[in-house]
Amino acid sequence: MPMKESGPARMREIDRYDGGVGWIAYPEERMGRASHAVVGENGGVWVLDPVDADGVDALLSEYGDLAGVVVLLDRHKRDAAAIARRHDVSVYVPDWMSGVASELDAPIERVHVDLGDSGFGIHKLIDNPLWQEAALYGEHDGTLVVPEALGTVEYFTAGDATLGVHPALRLKPPRTLRRFTPERLLVGHGEGVLQDAAKEISDALDRSRRSAPRLYAQTARSMLLG
Repeated sequence: MPMKESGPARMREIDRYDGGVGWIAYPEERMGRASHAVVGENGGVWVLDPVDADGVDALLSEYGDLAGVVVLLDRHKRDAAAIARRHDVSVYVPDWMSGVASELDAPIERVHVDLGDSGFGIHKLIDNPLWQEAALYGEHDGTLVVPEALGTVEYFTAGDATLGVHPALRLKPPRTLRRFTPERLLVGHGEGVLQDAAKEISDALDRSRRSAPRLYAQTARSMLLG
């Protein structure tokens, strides 16, 4: 569902580390839409599922020149095209992802696995008629980016958990994420997990099904109470 926005976005910085940074453009939103920039092995900066905001260009300039903008989730087109045009770069879309490239008013590059010579790989996570999602992983710096299947905002987490599986995936979590052993996890909704990321992911997958009733009840109460 499109978000109602008026005026320039206010930006809150998140997830800063030597090889990247993130921001939440509208921090008052319940969805906590997070965007990230990561530095490739060759030094280029790759912007992931971005929501534009005042101050974004200055933030990106701290890390170098943009190499491209990447869409990792079919419904995360967000402001990818606008940022790509502004920086005269292409938007990179997984070659198996449909219904995205045609809706972006910017040059498009299709990606199979390797994201150029960045050292990052794009890996299929979910591919069905309702949901197409890729994860980005860089072995050179131990960064894993999961745009939707995992999140840290309230409607992803139950009880005192800091990371959770998306509510729609709770009963069938994406266990292929166990193939990665990241140092840090960046997500598309909320702040990332910058320590013990592999363990946090494993724990989130393990408790996904058994904590589903608690999460659904918690979400229902939150909606009722506004």
